Amino acid sequence: MEPATSGKATVAGRLTAPASSRQLLAWAIPIAVVAFASLVWPFPAPIGIVLFGVLEGGRIALLAIGIALVYRANRVINFAAGDLGQVPGVLALLLVLDLGWNYYIGAVVGLIAAIVVGVLVETLIIRRFFKAPRLILTVATIGVSQLLTVIALRMPGWNIFGEQIFGTLDFQPTLTPPFHIDFGLGQQVFHANDVLTLVLVPLCLGGLALFLRHSSVGYGIRAAAERADRASTLGVPVKRLHTIVWVIAAVLSYVAVFLQAGGVGLPIGMVVSPTLLIAALGAAVVGRFERLPTITFAAIGIGILDQVMTFQPNNKPAYNDLMLFAVVLVALLLTRRPSFTRSGEVSTWQAVRESRPIPPELAQLPEVKYANWALGAIVVLFLVTLPLWLSEAQINLASVVIIFAIIGISLVVLTGWAGQVSLGQMAFAGVGAAVGGALTANHGWDLSLALLVGGVIGAVIAVIIGYPAIRRRGFTLAVSTLAFALVMSEYFLNRNYFESLLPGIRIERPDLFGVIDIHTETRYYFFCLVCLALMYFCAKGIRKSRTGRALVAIRENENAARAYGINATRTTMAAFAISGFMAAFAGVLFVHQQSGLGSAPFLPVESLTAFAMVVIGGLGSLAGALIGAFYVRGAEYFLPGNWALLATSLGLLLVLFVAPGGVGAALADARDAYLRWVANRRGILVPSLVADRRADDDHALSTAESSVAASANAAASPNGSAAAADAAPVAAADDPAVTEPTT
Repeated sequence: MEPATSGKATVAGRLTAPASSRQLLAWAIPIAVVAFASLVWPFPAPIGIVLFGVLEGGRIALLAIGIALVYRANRVINFAAGDLGQVPGVLALLLVLDLGWNYYIGAVVGLIAAIVVGVLVETLIIRRFFKAPRLILTVATIGVSQLLTVIALRMPGWNIFGEQIFGTLDFQPTLTPPFHIDFGLGQQVFHANDVLTLVLVPLCLGGLALFLRHSSVGYGIRAAAERADRASTLGVPVKRLHTIVWVIAAVLSYVAVFLQAGGVGLPIGMVVSPTLLIAALGAAVVGRFERLPTITFAAIGIGILDQVMTFQPNNKPAYNDLMLFAVVLVALLLTRRPSFTRSGEVSTWQAVRESRPIPPELAQLPEVKYANWALGAIVVLFLVTLPLWLSEAQINLASVVIIFAIIGISLVVLTGWAGQVSLGQMAFAGVGAAVGGALTANHGWDLSLALLVGGVIGAVIAVIIGYPAIRRRGFTLAVSTLAFALVMSEYFLNRNYFESLLPGIRIERPDLFGVIDIHTETRYYFFCLVCLALMYFCAKGIRKSRTGRALVAIRENENAARAYGINATRTTMAAFAISGFMAAFAGVLFVHQQSGLGSAPFLPVESLTAFAMVVIGGLGSLAGALIGAFYVRGAEYFLPGNWALLATSLGLLLVLFVAPGGVGAALADARDAYLRWVANRRGILVPSLVADRRADDDHALSTAESSVAASANAAASPNGSAAAADAAPVAAADDPAVTEPTT
């Protein structure tokens, strides 16, 4: 035993020495770069500002570690990472500021509430999607985020049994610690909450590291993160460990929120700004969602860069967002592509269900053919006659729904077919809006040319942003596109930076081709409807082409597609270009529908809503994208008051519970049920409609009967083996399940 151990140690030492040197170099270079940038050039700042950036980076690290732990456990990006601490954080504020509770008691009650929130979210929502595709669970975290935000917004002024429990708070209340400490470092003054941050963040991170490394639960969490299915077979309580992971994420989020409330205040309803969430996601990307120490130091580095840039005399907030996007993009380009796919990521695209064509055995039957025509006629009649029973303002909103349906189609091409998750699709629409609006308003171009040029520019930028996805699998592209959405809304669409390039506040709708008047809302609605039909049939043609089939093949198995001679890189980049063109095309329509350009419609939260919209409708179906747009945007625009929440938060979660494949998949199942009824009524066997169950059962029964007959013949015949051999093909020829053609 000793020689083997010694040899193993010697081999391990030879193997790990170069790796340790490379690892040390990988740590030293980024730290040196951040130190040089913040102390020397290009963002020199006093040491006090750097320390303040370390404190901000510590709060970012808490969120980033929570995101990484959930990713390791469930293989999803948790977009509710900040909102998990929102409800307990608001509760602690209400107890201390409104009811006058002791600061420490309020903090402990908030901590207990964070544990309860983590348990409830995991057991009631996340666990329901334990076997669901990871894409569905990712969208479920968006619904959880919206639901927790709604609860936090309603907590001030709660009424129970007619009695008001809490009063109202300011928009951004501040929770000051009860002890007083002030000290200066250079020109920067630090207060009690800064000292509390300096103490609590290392304690939380150090305690978490010890827990994961030296406790049995920590060993179980790490084992389940590697192979959840195999850990379950070995007796590891995977679901219980996942609950613990979500509790840890909720507690880390609560600590970050509580510390933020004592520093810069707690904005009710938007505790974690998009910038802070994307900073945490960027740190997680740098650490590949796996290496917790790397994630921690990356978060601290991002916090330092943010503060030293803010300190510069001519700096503006949008420059910080641009820096954050650059960090995410460089991290994606420099980190290596993973050499294997984990078990949790294999089932990501099981949610993409495409509607099968009507079987040829049934396609020409009168009850099928006429029902198909009638359904299409009803849809067309509804869309065409919609302006007759809507007001002018409602027709305007209906045009927005049509435009978002085009954006939904672009997501079906990129995510549903190519398998690349984009959470910044509204940013590409913003590109089209800026380019198309400037061409018509500033240069007098025709709208048709503006649509074409805006779409081409969107396609080019989509290819540039999407290139890192060629190198990285999983959901890392989702982070880069979400960061691009932040930069697009805060920087590129900001008139303070691009006043001369962007269109004016007011944009007139020019005549189409110089002769067709589209100034009225009704006329513009029909124009948008024609554009939707054009994009729909273009996408349908792409799906039927070799490119569409190649995209689906790459999505399912890239290595196998390459083995068949498919250029995966070129085909995937084509999907980026097509999707970017369609989204930018819709953006040109949108800016002229709004008669002006603003940044609010292109915020990151709008991109998340657009993605959730397509998942609700069905990622694999063009019709599902239309259904999702009408469901989400229609409910938001046309349902009154609280009913509009059916489109988001709780409504989104309910739809995912009932129809994980989307509303489009549910309607396809209903259609197949009708076709199955027609087939049974006509006595036609269509194995594709019954999942081959009936055919298999008939085949098994027929095979068993023929085997019995063959055995009897073999027993009676002197040449039994030959008789049995002759009986088998005869039985197979008489089997209707074998002779019936399948589709």
